[in-house]
Amino acid sequence: MQSDSNFSKSLSRRDFLSASSAAAVSAPLLFSGISESHAQEGGTLRVGLVGCGGRGTGAAAQALNADKNVKLVAMADAFEDRLKGSLKTLHKQDIREKIEVAQENQFVGFDAYKEVIKRVDVVLLATPPHFRPIHIKAAIDAGRHVFAEKPVAVDAPGVRAVLAACEEAKRKKLSVVSGLCLRHSPSYREMIRRIHKGEIGEVQSMQANDFRGPIWVKPRQPGWSDMEYHMHNWYYFTWLSGDFNVEQHVHMLDLCSWAMKNEYPVSAVGTGGRQVRTGPEYGNIYDHHSVIYEYANGAKLFATCRQQAGCASDISATIVGSKGTAYFSSRGSYMETEKREKFEGENNEIYQIEHDELFGGIRKNEILNNGDYMSKSTLMAILGRMATYTGQKITWEQALNSHEDLSPSTYDWNAKPPVSEIAIPGMTKLV
Repeated sequence: MQSDSNFSKSLSRRDFLSASSAAAVSAPLLFSGISESHAQEGGTLRVGLVGCGGRGTGAAAQALNADKNVKLVAMADAFEDRLKGSLKTLHKQDIREKIEVAQENQFVGFDAYKEVIKRVDVVLLATPPHFRPIHIKAAIDAGRHVFAEKPVAVDAPGVRAVLAACEEAKRKKLSVVSGLCLRHSPSYREMIRRIHKGEIGEVQSMQANDFRGPIWVKPRQPGWSDMEYHMHNWYYFTWLSGDFNVEQHVHMLDLCSWAMKNEYPVSAVGTGGRQVRTGPEYGNIYDHHSVIYEYANGAKLFATCRQQAGCASDISATIVGSKGTAYFSSRGSYMETEKREKFEGENNEIYQIEHDELFGGIRKNEILNNGDYMSKSTLMAILGRMATYTGQKITWEQALNSHEDLSPSTYDWNAKPPVSEIAIPGMTKLV
């Protein structure tokens, strides 16, 4: 593992955010960004990738396929081997002629994102979710268009920071496009349009399932510090992933919020725990959550998710209205009123469509800003985690105004990560 020689000083989250702003202010000294006329005339859009895992690599490929005149010019990751692996993977695809990432534009470490932001017009953010608020703020401060993978935070302070940054993006006429990709499915868009039109009547109840098997585990290697171990296994630590109901189930929660015309619940209560993933290699997240969200009009969403081997899989959402039902699933979707009407399964190009629309909007000077729903759907997932971790009924306002900050005291490879205690319902307190 290559240490971050440019990050010898330990920084707190507050310092980190301040450093982001300082870097953003100085960014135009190196690259002043792209003008509207340059973009509309088809000038080259410089793209940077921050977070070179599988999702980041995929996002980079989709960004390069979204426009004829784009170049990937800078990349950053906490780990050098992951950056090199991503670059190698991208070079194997038919977009290789759009890749111009010189050695001096490959950056490693906690603060590597700042160097990428200096050099680009559009930045793709795909690190572990904990870092999203820091990176979004830095990119918008620097005047860059943003693609931000979901979720956009792991705690309420992070959500509030992203909401503020996205308001600034509106003022600066910068696009912020979310990785909540279900909103880019043509068939889902048509179904939601018809739900909003009233074809299934008033929404009365919803069910969102995310039942799947386990995912990767990376065994600890000799010489890794605690921080390195956490960063390699970020999925299993709440401070980095938000827990898996935030990191993955947020897709289905966002779909239900979309069906509710972007109205969000007033409260949540639930249960969860660790039945299968009980070993220390699974950090401190749960392996199942079950949450009941209640809306102001009395409608309820029953949201359940599970990651356990050998169990039935189901990733779907059911919207029940006073006149009918809508069912969303990648295996096939339908709306049922007087008759059942089938829709095509989830469009496999949804990941491409979100980038097509981002870059198309930049070219046309049509600004897209998904900041409100990507932040609030993230908070909705965090609200569910608060309910399952504490065992209490938590209101939306309590969640939004929570002071729980999951950040480490410093961002340094030898720093101690946040405490990884496993939440115990009835004992763990809301902060």
